[in-house]
Amino acid sequence: MCKIVNQMNYFYILFSENLNQYYVGHTSESLEERLRKHLSNHSGFTGKTKDWIVVYFEEFETKSLAYKRELEVKKWKSKVRIIKLIKSSAG
Repeated sequence: MCKIVNQMNYFYILFSENLNQYYVGHTSESLEERLRKHLSNHSGFTGKTKDWIVVYFEEFETKSLAYKRELEVKKWKSKVRIIKLIKSSAG
């Protein structure tokens, strides 16, 4: 008998001090693996620097819910709101 392992899905925010910018994303991989890929050599936005750190994340049951949360936060188009969200979890 095969046991099904519930895989968590994440909405996450990365920060780069070098760029002074946030990156908002979602993944069904572990956060450690996803961060490793962001830090690898690639031509995407996060490939510009190698100092990305995870500053915030939320867990979701499905990938679609994590993606929905990513789109919601991206629509804010507000660094101030993102900072408030991060600070709200540091408490």
